Amino acid sequence: MRQGFRMISFLLLLQAACVSAAEPHRLTVDFAAAQGELRALHGINKGPLSANGLIDLTEAHQRLRVPSTRLHDCHHPNPAIVDVHAVFPNPEADPSLPASYDFRATDEYIAAIRATGAEIIYRLGESIEHQTVKRHVHPPRDPARWAAVCAGIVRHYNEGWASGFRFGIRYWEIWNEPENRPVMWTGTDAQFLELYRVTARALRKEFPGIKIGGAGFGYYGKFHGTELKPSEFCAAFLDLCRSEKLPLDFFSWHCYTDNPSELAARARAVRRVLDARGFTQTESHLNEWNYLPGNSWDVLSRKATPETRQRAADQMAGAPGGTFLVAGLLELQDAPVDVCNFYHGETGGFGLFTEVGASTRNYHAMLAFAQLLDTPRRVRTTGAVSGQLALAAGIRAGDPKAAVLVANLSGGEEMRLSFTNLPWAGNTAVELRIVDDQHAFELRPGAALTGSELTFKLLPPSVALITLRPQWQK
Repeated sequence: MRQGFRMISFLLLLQAACVSAAEPHRLTVDFAAAQGELRALHGINKGPLSANGLIDLTEAHQRLRVPSTRLHDCHHPNPAIVDVHAVFPNPEADPSLPASYDFRATDEYIAAIRATGAEIIYRLGESIEHQTVKRHVHPPRDPARWAAVCAGIVRHYNEGWASGFRFGIRYWEIWNEPENRPVMWTGTDAQFLELYRVTARALRKEFPGIKIGGAGFGYYGKFHGTELKPSEFCAAFLDLCRSEKLPLDFFSWHCYTDNPSELAARARAVRRVLDARGFTQTESHLNEWNYLPGNSWDVLSRKATPETRQRAADQMAGAPGGTFLVAGLLELQDAPVDVCNFYHGETGGFGLFTEVGASTRNYHAMLAFAQLLDTPRRVRTTGAVSGQLALAAGIRAGDPKAAVLVANLSGGEEMRLSFTNLPWAGNTAVELRIVDDQHAFELRPGAALTGSELTFKLLPPSVALITLRPQWQK
């Protein structure tokens, strides 16, 4: 009898556990509780002209409404544009003479970016060189001459010099990842600090209105809990800028990870380091970031098998990478970061497009985020779980519209979304679009409100954009 009772109890507990497991994850949105504005943090690296102009992604970038495009590794692995060696091919030439420069291909590249509507962040320096023989990532023999070349580039694009333009490019970044040796810098810490000192001073003197910063650090220190202990090199860079009052209008840093919460955590830690050293007005730029499968570069290294590299690339471009991208952008909404640039918006590995220019799942995930911004007034939500499920919602006045964006990294697959205080009377039309392994931001038919609730499946990793409009609105 006792054994039978135990069996019945066990079955009841199992049944209760199954019912509990099947309970939808509850998400709520209060459209009357304003939470500020949604921030367009979905900047990218690289412009729309890929494969030396053979592939033009301008229309795709326009659909994303990219806020800013950083010029680094453009046309990699054959960077014949943007880099200092590309626009100033003879290092012994006179930087004061227009004839010493070749701006033609870079002019075309930048014109294409401007056609997308994105703000340009010009990285002064060189692209990464993975080959054994390093050609351009060496310390310039004459920092003053190199600084004069950089001034010529600024002058060309902002002041019309050398048959140039008046683009008003604000952000000018000096170098990229000088600690990443030897692929980005073959010199010493001291040589880079001298290059920054000379260049930043020269640019500030001639162009007081631009923003000067750097240095695109990939490694900038160790994290202990939520605190950052700057590396010796990073600390020396910040101390130099402070002690000599060098321009540091923005501090740029990178993060590749498999945990979207780490992006916001690092942003808070970087901000504390800057503030503690007196750089309270210096902007924080996360200008390279992406999903890193397994949180390890091994899967993308030379030593990895082709099959391992392909799996990692598929994850980055697929639903896992796209879901990470949206979750990161949503968690960064509350982080003290000023500019973010995903790496990257071009074709190939790490990018938003295949080698032939076809959009990938992470492109469609970014498109979902861009469409959330159509409802710019952010409102209160509940149900997000840091690192697992991200959630944001917004509303638009005038032409009324509301939207909710969900990124499900590892949560349950059943979602129940409850709304309150929609700013219109009468029935509401619902549109549900999904990004996952099977769907590229496709409309899921049959979505309808039951009262003020919407229940739907969202098998992780995946992204859902729910759009709400008055029923009468076409």
